[in-house]
Amino acid sequence: MRVHVADHPLITHKLTVLRDASTPSPTFRALTAELVTLLAYEATRGVRTHEVQITTPVTTTTGLAISEPRPLIVPILRAGLGMLDGMTTLVPTAEVGFLGMVRNEETLEPSVYAERLPDDLANRQCFVLDPMLATGGSLLSAIEYLFDRGAVDVTAVCLLGAPEGLAMIEKATDGRDVTIVLGALDERLNEHGYIVPGLGDAGDRLYGTVA
Repeated sequence: MRVHVADHPLITHKLTVLRDASTPSPTFRALTAELVTLLAYEATRGVRTHEVQITTPVTTTTGLAISEPRPLIVPILRAGLGMLDGMTTLVPTAEVGFLGMVRNEETLEPSVYAERLPDDLANRQCFVLDPMLATGGSLLSAIEYLFDRGAVDVTAVCLLGAPEGLAMIEKATDGRDVTIVLGALDERLNEHGYIVPGLGDAGDRLYGTVA
């Protein structure tokens, strides 16, 4: 498994505003999209391309185009949906699927409640969007689900990660082509399974449902 923790002043700045409990939902959503676009730049370094011949206003030349089958972007509902615009801004030709997962707040175990994906993911590069890599259970289930459908490599894009979740996914996906791209790797998980210092519940803050 490859792990890339983005190291850029703009990413750190945007994360600082996202972490602030006083940041309102409209600002949180806008900054999330901007941050994901920056992370997507790193996440797509390995996207498959092929050579194409084009004609410029001056001459003909060889360039690169994204290869078929197109990359598949899979936000994990609901919070991952808030990351979708940021990803498709950078890769507008990608196909989009959806995977609905919910975590039991007592056991912290994930379960799938909805999915909308191509039946066959053979030879597909998949990009999973999940704001918080906390315990890693939901993200791991999503990764395994995509590999079971035939995906050849999976890249997860997360705003924040915790060492515990990262270690769990690394152990569980040993030998598979998995990349994790993070805006930051935080200190730890607390007793409730939340990332510390973190930014709270990303879904609640994205959609204005914080009590």
